[in-house]
Amino acid sequence: MGSAPMFGDRFRAELRELFLWRRDVRRFRRDAVAPELLEALVDLACLAPSVGNSQPWRFVSVEDPARRERVRESFRRCNEAALADFDGPRAAVYARLKLAGLTEAPVHLAVFVDAGTSAGHGLGRKTMPEAIHYSAVAAVHTFWLAARARGLGVGWVSIVDPEDVSTILEVRREWPLVAYLCVGYPEEEHADPELERHEWQARDSSSRQILRR
Repeated sequence: MGSAPMFGDRFRAELRELFLWRRDVRRFRRDAVAPELLEALVDLACLAPSVGNSQPWRFVSVEDPARRERVRESFRRCNEAALADFDGPRAAVYARLKLAGLTEAPVHLAVFVDAGTSAGHGLGRKTMPEAIHYSAVAAVHTFWLAARARGLGVGWVSIVDPEDVSTILEVRREWPLVAYLCVGYPEEEHADPELERHEWQARDSSSRQILRR
């Protein structure tokens, strides 16, 4: 048994800075990301917690230009449909937003959950079967923080059809899409969320998120 590490005030302050600067990035430089760096980030992501130690995350690096273009087309269709749900000033704001870096980002990474995995022997999933999806989300967040700590930005693109992406990438039917990530070096740096900066949604105070019983 080893000794647990002791984290001091400086580390905790830097950790808070990491949380503050972990932003959803849509504006990327086109500089390449070293393959060994991407592999190291995925290794760190795999340290995320998972229900029953099931480790259900499955990462797919999307490198083929034709597949990337088909994902971009799915985004364009879904984005047009989403815009149609708004009207008036809200629609005008939505139309101005940059919601993905699918053209500029040098790395596209799709994250799936292997919902049919036997790993973990089903522990914790009888009462909350959705926990296996939460486990994959935890891996995405771990990847995001690890990337930011190395100067990389990550953008989570949810405006795509999950079934389209699964078909395009030819993954197993029992692997639902959890996230489609754009990864690269940010073109600009901000500590505040882009959607707040462009007047879509302000952040709530954390005190409003806590209920007392």
